[in-house]
Amino acid sequence: MNSPTEPSGSDLPEGLGLADHPLTANRLEKVTRLRSEGVDPYPVGYTRDASARELHDRFADLDADTTTGEEVEVAGRLMNLRRLGRLTFGVLQDYSGRIQLFADESGLGAPRLADFGDLDQGDWVWAKGEVMTTRRGELSVYLARFALLAKGLRPLPEKWHGLTDKEGRFRRRELDLLVNPDARRVAEARSGVVSELRRQFETRGFIEVETPVLQVLAGGALARPFQTHHNALGIDMYLRIATELHLKRLVVGGMERVFELGRVFRNEGIDATHNPEFTTLEAYQALADYRDIMQLMEEVIPAVAKRAVGTSRITYQGRQIDLRPPYRRAPMLDLVGEALDTSVTTATSVTRLRKLAEQAGVETDPAWGFGKLVEEVFDHRVVTGLWDPTFVIDHPIDISPLARRHRSKEGLVERFELFIAGSEYADAFTELNDPVDQRGRFEAQAAAREAGDDTAHPIDEDFLRALEVGMPPTGGLGIGVDRLVMLLTDQRTLREVVLFPHLRPR
Repeated sequence: MNSPTEPSGSDLPEGLGLADHPLTANRLEKVTRLRSEGVDPYPVGYTRDASARELHDRFADLDADTTTGEEVEVAGRLMNLRRLGRLTFGVLQDYSGRIQLFADESGLGAPRLADFGDLDQGDWVWAKGEVMTTRRGELSVYLARFALLAKGLRPLPEKWHGLTDKEGRFRRRELDLLVNPDARRVAEARSGVVSELRRQFETRGFIEVETPVLQVLAGGALARPFQTHHNALGIDMYLRIATELHLKRLVVGGMERVFELGRVFRNEGIDATHNPEFTTLEAYQALADYRDIMQLMEEVIPAVAKRAVGTSRITYQGRQIDLRPPYRRAPMLDLVGEALDTSVTTATSVTRLRKLAEQAGVETDPAWGFGKLVEEVFDHRVVTGLWDPTFVIDHPIDISPLARRHRSKEGLVERFELFIAGSEYADAFTELNDPVDQRGRFEAQAAAREAGDDTAHPIDEDFLRALEVGMPPTGGLGIGVDRLVMLLTDQRTLREVVLFPHLRPR
């Protein structure tokens, strides 16, 4: 066992071999000794018939100092080992929780009791014995047999909760999950979010599909892509920045309700709410518009919350949020006008809007048009104040190249973004299905790209040809899955909800 003063395995100097440090060298010597005695330190063929959680649930009311006569087989990682006279106690951790192992000479015999005491924290162990409680009432497995399943050569951190190096936790997520219950809670909640999202769309008749990750053109969003090279085809390709255009081509092909849950990639910055690789759910529904999609979101979000954390009334960073409908609907121009303390409409000149933005402390670029200026003011002066679920609706047309023109408001599109607790969680449109209008929007984006905007949308001829076949009126939606997990598990940064976030190499 490690003594309390010994450094943990995560503290060993980088670059040292296992034989170069006394902690790991001692464990290597045990492996050599076991093999010399004919014992495989990494055997197979062992199973279990009970988990820690199952045992605690079944025997929750067992009195202290009680035997049950019921024998079980358990397996997991040995998290602690201590000797009290002729007794040895271990703490076994499996996927569901922890259970105590209780060993003495009567149960194991003296030689095997010594072998049990020679195990190390972090070893994977199988154990068989009777369920019982100690005199102090601790539910335990009284060992009749045990086996080492996998020798841990590197010690676990001693007191992970005392570490302040968060980056170390993210770099060594396997250790974080082993010794940090909250990390496991978040990982399990994420699984619940993904599972319930999928179920919500499948029960509404949506078909899950897969579209290419490698694409000749990176379309469907305004973002900078990652570029790679396809050797066999001899062409440059891009990691997808969105799944939108391929999904809408499927709608053209008669798949009237489709969705995809998967990774997208954007070669942009990293901060608390942005990661270059992230998970989205995109869905498209024929014969729907953005109002229908708002109603869909008001049904899906609280259902996912109930599955993941048991309630649709949550607490995030100390403040209450009620995810039950109805959600507020607020036009983007109205919110920007409130922030600038004046009316802003599509008739407001770019010159005046730029001056108002700069007076409000928003840095501007001379190349920005009306929509980009509105978006920048919104991002810098409005977003953080949107705490309760809010659909921000009706965006300027020049920042929404794939959305349908608004049926009654000139210069705007039928689009909404869902904001909660100062962050965006979804983006949705009544989809643009007029191929002539779409080509004109793409050409305007191409001009912006020529002027130096490397996030502008390229002209996608394959998508335009699909639209020319005819796409029905369609409502589309993209949900940021990582951010939704972050909200529901009360985390401040995406790094806590992505198991292996991107970090600069040491």
